[in-house]
Amino acid sequence: MPSRQKKIIFSIAGVLCFGCVLVVAAAMGTQFWVQAAVLCQTGAQIVNASGAELEKFIGSATYGLFHGKGMKQCGLGDRRFYFSFFPDLMGVVPASLHVSVIFFCAVLIVFSSVSCGFFFYNAFGSPYETLHGPQGLYLWNMITCFCGCLVLILFSSEVKLHHLTEIIFNFNEVSFVYKTQSERYDRSFWLIFLAFLTHGLNILLIRLAGIQFPFQEAKESDISTGAADLMY
Repeated sequence: MPSRQKKIIFSIAGVLCFGCVLVVAAAMGTQFWVQAAVLCQTGAQIVNASGAELEKFIGSATYGLFHGKGMKQCGLGDRRFYFSFFPDLMGVVPASLHVSVIFFCAVLIVFSSVSCGFFFYNAFGSPYETLHGPQGLYLWNMITCFCGCLVLILFSSEVKLHHLTEIIFNFNEVSFVYKTQSERYDRSFWLIFLAFLTHGLNILLIRLAGIQFPFQEAKESDISTGAADLMY
């Protein structure tokens, strides 16, 4: 492939990586990771609510990695509340899991930045045939894909398996018990998924630039070496 085309492909991939850095950094700071509807179970059981009456006992919440807001409804009007994971909820949520999500988001930003720099370095510089070179681009993008996948899996397990929404609603609650009615992942969660897909696309762009996968190149080298040995 001509050098000019390779520069264009690497430049496009570099711009995509820079976009991922901005997207993930913005997503981390928002409270739009999860939207949930939560039933005040105690209040609904007291009045034996059903059908349209049940709507009076369903509150809502939206939250992210650091803070969120919600509205509790137990038939006595709306009770709006705001909360922060640090330090308020660290004693009741799965802290190690939550911190891991934030950690891998930060790692994702770091390696997206590294990938961005090395894409432009390979497009306009004279890279060494090491981690600085085209082969290194596979490594950086595979690491970012792995981190993005971990963020999605860990956060999903925290929300679904550990019932994060119920923990938030029942925190410091004495009189009422809340149960999750429905949950859906909001736009910030899907932005992380988009970043994951973008780095997967970058791996395909590297291959499109004519650079073979590292393991494939090593295999072909072994075959050629074995053929040379047979000649002797």
